[in-house]
Amino acid sequence: MLNLNRPLAFLDLETTGTNIVKDRIVEIFILKVNPEGNNEEYHKIVNPGINIPPEVTAIHGISEEDVKDKPGFAAIAGSLEKFLRNCDLAGYNSNKFDIPMLIEEFLRCNIDFDIAKRKLIDVQNIFHKMEPRTLKAAYRFYCGKELKEAHSAKYDTCATYEVLISQINKYKDTEYVDNNGNVSKPVKNDIKALYEFSYNQKNVDLVGHIGLNNKGVEVFNFGKHKGKSVKEVFKKEPQYYDWMMKADFPLSTKNIIKKIKLRSAADDSGFVFKEE
Repeated sequence: MLNLNRPLAFLDLETTGTNIVKDRIVEIFILKVNPEGNNEEYHKIVNPGINIPPEVTAIHGISEEDVKDKPGFAAIAGSLEKFLRNCDLAGYNSNKFDIPMLIEEFLRCNIDFDIAKRKLIDVQNIFHKMEPRTLKAAYRFYCGKELKEAHSAKYDTCATYEVLISQINKYKDTEYVDNNGNVSKPVKNDIKALYEFSYNQKNVDLVGHIGLNNKGVEVFNFGKHKGKSVKEVFKKEPQYYDWMMKADFPLSTKNIIKKIKLRSAADDSGFVFKEE
């Protein structure tokens, strides 16, 4: 049983594709594990409002016929946000895909799904650091069972929960040596420790377009300004900020660079910028 101070929500999304900006959710399943020991489930098939490519249907089995009479994301956004309120989040590759995709859908509905005070546990990151492979292989390796319903949101989510429990049991006494030679035992029944081990602390936004350098300064992780200070680039090339705000970057990334620009303007004027 997980040692929890508040609920931990395991989630998995099936979508129309892998582009966080352009694609949409077609299925969501959440397994909420409560500190009291009981579990709750949330499951919805969602009409994405755009076409589901046949090659994507071939992977997760959800067709346009399956979603034609289902509600759009906007119709379930309120109940979903309420279900996830005060929850930490967990999933498989969730920090790079599921959570950014979910945030993007919320932002389109004008719901600011804040993750600043949530712990994000990516089971895939733990797996790749300790035993690099896939969810199906992870399920076989850690749980000794075959994942027969792969790419079904419910089965993938429940399998991820089982894998995390097995990882904790397997690695609770295992030492991990990081790139700086620091030795620790990070995989233990502690949400804060799991979050710190599985979350990329160098990323400012979830998809990793903006990162932190060794001095804790926000820098670009892509393009012609890769490695350069976001603040300094916006000062010298204000048009680069305008381009990013108009281009196909996730809304969550745009919110980050907007805060950086506002903070920079406040610093130059002498005002104190307070992030909410």
